[in-house]
Amino acid sequence: MSQNDPASMVAERTDGDMRKERRHVVLVTGLAGAGRSTALKCLEDIGYEAVDNMPLDLLPHLLAGLAQASLPEMGKPIALGIDSRTSGFSSDGFIHLVQQLKKDKRLRVSLVFLDCDDDVLQRRYTETRRRHPLAQDRPVVDGIQRERQLMQPVKGEADIVLDTSESAIGDLKAMLAGHFGLDAQPDLAVTILSFSYKQGLPREADLVFDVRFLENPHYDPALRPLTGEDAAVGRAIEADPAFPGFFAALTSLLWPLLPGYEDEGKSYLTIAIGCTGGRHRSVFVAGKLAQWFKERDRAVTLRHRDVGRSAG
Repeated sequence: MSQNDPASMVAERTDGDMRKERRHVVLVTGLAGAGRSTALKCLEDIGYEAVDNMPLDLLPHLLAGLAQASLPEMGKPIALGIDSRTSGFSSDGFIHLVQQLKKDKRLRVSLVFLDCDDDVLQRRYTETRRRHPLAQDRPVVDGIQRERQLMQPVKGEADIVLDTSESAIGDLKAMLAGHFGLDAQPDLAVTILSFSYKQGLPREADLVFDVRFLENPHYDPALRPLTGEDAAVGRAIEADPAFPGFFAALTSLLWPLLPGYEDEGKSYLTIAIGCTGGRHRSVFVAGKLAQWFKERDRAVTLRHRDVGRSAG
């Protein structure tokens, strides 16, 4: 086979090159009321072509046409909203379709599942005076429970699960931009997230680290009103004798994992750092870890989930 043979040229390209040439397709699904329309608008804002509620049997034809387009003609990546209200939807059929689409080497398909606590969903339906699509003649809670059972297999197939129970629109946009931003970035998109254990574990986290063993600035009256983003809080935490060894061990653990995840084809990694109130220790450690990665030319997204919730 000659060096100019097209098949030879394709074979010589790395897996990373092939991934960059694929058209990115983000399938957004989840529970009705969890924010699918908002997520599509956020993706549209960062450069995606967004289409909502396309009938399921038309989806393969659309994506086949997109995949056949040559690279200069591809245009924007695409985000598609699909849930239990979509015409022709069934969980088994949708899962089969996603699996088939992921086999197409011309496409880079990601499935995002939006989850939400039942009480938050119920409150949203009550506030908007809408009926649940799966319980038109019954209480909203019946529809939520029915849909959760229907969508559970789809959630298990998702590449990313995002909990929108306490997420503002800006938080959701930041999460989506971290995973699907169009700026140049390594194959593995890394998000570092601080959180409060009082508010529960972040469902999207891949790795969770507990920093509640560090001395708590909350008990210093001068530091209590501040956050881990303030220099005085940072100095206090770094002065804790336990901090230097912990941070050195944390970075030594995490750094070798990233290329390993990339080699296994993982595209997204969320590292969560938690403390009691999500305001001081976790915020500082998450910020310092993000800075440590950036100094080594690793692009990361930093989020502080609970910094505004509590002074504890």
